[in-house]
Amino acid sequence: GSGMNLLHIWEKAWSKSCLDACAPGLEERLGCPVPSHSVLGPISPYYSQRYGFSPDCKIVAFTGDNPASLAGMRLQEGDIAISLGTSDTLFLWIQEPTPALEGHILCNPVDSQTYMALLCFKNGSLMRERIRDDCASGSWDEFSKALSSTVAGNNGNLGFYFDVMEITPEAVGIHRFNGDNQKVVSSFPKEVEIRALIEGQFMAKRIHAEKLGYKVCKYDEKL
Repeated sequence: GSGMNLLHIWEKAWSKSCLDACAPGLEERLGCPVPSHSVLGPISPYYSQRYGFSPDCKIVAFTGDNPASLAGMRLQEGDIAISLGTSDTLFLWIQEPTPALEGHILCNPVDSQTYMALLCFKNGSLMRERIRDDCASGSWDEFSKALSSTVAGNNGNLGFYFDVMEITPEAVGIHRFNGDNQKVVSSFPKEVEIRALIEGQFMAKRIHAEKLGYKVCKYDEKL
């Protein structure tokens, strides 16, 4: 329900104005929203007779693919998970969401009193592969060696790399900044470029996760 953007996530009820904007009589067709783990009832005799399902089989509301990933990864409050793919996806468990135009807030499929934040970044592995080809001769081993040869923080050199229009935030182009916070037009040295890409991507993920209500703390503060 919350994945459809038609649900009041605090009240756990359909938004009438959103439903009316989509189609008449939609609330009746959708039915009442319930927690993901709710048992809706027994399976229809039709499926038992035609496909051999046990008559005792129960139908559970279940959830969407992204909330299911949070459950499958066994995330808990304070945890964060990142899927590094063609597009990078970040999801996390939060107590007090702050919905924004960037990213998504969904009801938590494991705990109906808490929430899940989801961020998607279009310039993921394709961006990393392009920098690998340009700066490491197309080799992930050379890419990793170059990354390891530079220090964390990259001596203040940072880059934000968007070959295509990004989702979060809406931006495009290559934006490099040196240690004096001056925008640099030309490229960095290859090893600096690689670390600038990696650190810039993960910094962006943290910034936008915090905007949605995720609180970053040191590990010992959680113990």
